Amino acid sequence: MDKDLLFKYNTPGPRYTSYPTVPYWQKTPPTEQKWKELVQDAFLMSNQKEGISLYIHLPFCESLCTYCGCNTRITINHAVEKKYINALLKEWKMYLAVFGDEKPIIRELHLGGGTPTFFSPENLKILINNLLKDCKIHPDAQFGFEAHPGNTTDEHLQALYEVGFRRISIGVQDFNPIVLAVINRHQTFEQVSHLTSKAREIGYDSVNYDIVYGLPMQKSCYMMETMMKVVRLRPDRIAFYSYAHVPWIKPGQRSYTEKDLPDADKKMAIYETGRNALEMAGYKDIGMDHFALETDGLYRANQNGKLHRNFMGYTDTHTQLLIGLGASSISDTWWGYVQNEKKIEDYYQQIEEGLLPIARGHELTREDLIIRKHILRLMTQMETSWSNPNEVCEDFYRGLQRLDELEFDELITMEPYHLKITEKGKAFIRNVCMAFDARLWADLPQTSLFSQTV
Repeated sequence: MDKDLLFKYNTPGPRYTSYPTVPYWQKTPPTEQKWKELVQDAFLMSNQKEGISLYIHLPFCESLCTYCGCNTRITINHAVEKKYINALLKEWKMYLAVFGDEKPIIRELHLGGGTPTFFSPENLKILINNLLKDCKIHPDAQFGFEAHPGNTTDEHLQALYEVGFRRISIGVQDFNPIVLAVINRHQTFEQVSHLTSKAREIGYDSVNYDIVYGLPMQKSCYMMETMMKVVRLRPDRIAFYSYAHVPWIKPGQRSYTEKDLPDADKKMAIYETGRNALEMAGYKDIGMDHFALETDGLYRANQNGKLHRNFMGYTDTHTQLLIGLGASSISDTWWGYVQNEKKIEDYYQQIEEGLLPIARGHELTREDLIIRKHILRLMTQMETSWSNPNEVCEDFYRGLQRLDELEFDELITMEPYHLKITEKGKAFIRNVCMAFDARLWADLPQTSLFSQTV
């Protein structure tokens, strides 16, 4: 990669799992009544046509992985499981009341964390069976969960398979013991290997690995060793994403300093080492930070123009309505977002009072919806067009005026009513999207909000 371009464009910027991004949501969230109306409208449009999606946030972990940017609660007290499950089911019951007499058709279900496998296999089955008892399952439903190799047992795999799960995402991060020690991640290659083979033996049809580049103490040679082991185990897809250093948000990241992190040049060399290894092994580059085998659904979605991006990252399914359950989870109706209370005690209090636990949210304006559509296309298709007059607004035209330098540097190509990100520009996709981020430009941050774009 051109070092001058890297220096020029490696600035703080959003990952664009939503637009507007969370820091730029309205100061006052939609009222509970307004949110219920947005949910009801989206449900009526989405349920019979494509079903709906569920994301369930399970925040508990037995130890803190210091690199992690997720909302977590560290504890070894497993008595917390039942109380949290009861709260989730009460929250879901409130949404069922909003849906009315029509049963929700579940198209996608994902367990995220935290560490979902902190919960016992028995309690996970109780949770899922109770969530689904008043639902229909879409014939093409996709159920997936995040698994920590250090605590996911064969019993976890079997229990979740029995309630419909066929996808597993394994948090590998790196196989190098020096890197794992610094980020307080306790797992081995043997555990990952066993988890992968056991999942396939049971019948899981999609195995994903999360690999992170830019971690403290990480080197290109370490990444090559990691990728050699990854290729040997042959997961179906890989999320290969940049470490986000945000110690002002996640104090756990202060257990090491910026001096322990690879600089921009070394970080990009680590990425290119990993990317080259994956491509030589037959993995195809998908979107901004994913790779997949040609037999995987993510690759097919990318080829068919059906790749989607939401708060869970890239996905090969898309429903208009995504309901997030649990502390800090985010819901999306397309016209609006809300995020639940982050602090578990605040989440419990709202649930006990019979209220949806909304902490913040945003109702999208016409301009937001137009910009969102273009940013989503750029993030999933690497291009966008605007011949339709309903897909332009003043904010969009202002974004076009910010593209001259990106075009000069050959990161994009421009034609009448069409923009395409070049192969060289893929590494700077977040910068291209930032050009259209009207809310960012209207209120440029005076303090650190985002991680570096490269």
